[in-house]
Amino acid sequence: MGRIHKPHGLKGDLIVSLLTNHTERLDAGTRLWADDHELEVLRSSPHQHRYIVTFAGLAHRDQADSLRGRTLYAEPLDEPDEVWVHELIGAQVVEADGTGHGLVEAVEANPASDILVLASGVMVPLNFVVDRSVPGVLVVEAPPGLLDPD
Repeated sequence: MGRIHKPHGLKGDLIVSLLTNHTERLDAGTRLWADDHELEVLRSSPHQHRYIVTFAGLAHRDQADSLRGRTLYAEPLDEPDEVWVHELIGAQVVEADGTGHGLVEAVEANPASDILVLASGVMVPLNFVVDRSVPGVLVVEAPPGLLDPD
């Protein structure tokens, strides 16, 4: 649901970017995970398109720095149409006729539609995904030429 970038200040605060539109994930009392570290949000505030987040138990910059670069995870919300980045990474992208286009290596945030970055370098807007009913497979309907590698 987010990524820890770096410490902010000397008291253990962290700069965090969200990969979700659910900003309530940074409300006080929320529990998040960074690998095997369980973290409780004490407070957060917007800061230059990111957030400054204070977690319980992180009182010094060195403690905060140990979490630099880690991905933040949260308990899934009970929303059946919700798309999670970790479910997209490694998924096979295919067209309705079965033509395969490779695996998703990354998902880039984009205001209009997040973008699937395939191993081939092809970039596919998430709004072209028409079926996710098979785990690990994303069926896409894209305009001609979009899925052709450079």
